[in-house]
Amino acid sequence: MLTIDAQVHAYERNHPGRPWHAVLTGPSEVTGDQMVAEMDAVGVDGAVLVSAFTMYRYDASYAVVVQKHHPNRFAVVKPVDPANPAAAEIIADWKRTPGAVAARMLLIRGGLTEDPADPGLNRVLAAAARLSLPMNLHIAGRLDQGIELIRRNSDTQIIVDHLGLVQPHEPPLPKEPWAELPKVLTLAKLQNVARSPAPARCPANRFLIKTSGIRSAASSTRSGSIVAYGAPTGPAR
Repeated sequence: MLTIDAQVHAYERNHPGRPWHAVLTGPSEVTGDQMVAEMDAVGVDGAVLVSAFTMYRYDASYAVVVQKHHPNRFAVVKPVDPANPAAAEIIADWKRTPGAVAARMLLIRGGLTEDPADPGLNRVLAAAARLSLPMNLHIAGRLDQGIELIRRNSDTQIIVDHLGLVQPHEPPLPKEPWAELPKVLTLAKLQNVARSPAPARCPANRFLIKTSGIRSAASSTRSGSIVAYGAPTGPAR
């Protein structure tokens, strides 16, 4: 059985040719070649490479370069800006990109409206449905809005990013890290939902691997790997 990591990020050092918008907690660089070496070290066969929003916002060009260099190891996911009037055309173009398996929309991190009826948000999800392109939806901190968006777009295959839970990159940890878990579990009732199990940080510093009733993809960390399955992320990645 193949071990596929459902979400990794690769990025270059900050430089004028591809400048960062902000700094992501972690190494100063994790290039595509370095990521492949890490995957080989822990027995991960392939990964879904999600363009790093913190550094590159809606520019997925580095992820595309990495996938081109390692076409048998990575599939790619691009963040989409629903405030862009050309979002539907951008998604259609992305669908034609070699290795593309999904698009991504980040509610809080993208500074987007809290209205689940917002035309821009729904236009993006409807375009993804028309193209049979799964949508990674980062709804941590916006679960009520995210659940309503998902219900309004039942024809769109949704992959819930980061378990749908707020996961700080640095201490302090939330006092009640599982407070919104009941809302996450309501996602299990929605037929068009899978989840991307980026390891959840909890007070015991352990990782939540399974969420009852919600199909999962595969995940790995730089110190080990977890095998899981279910997210429709396409062929070998």
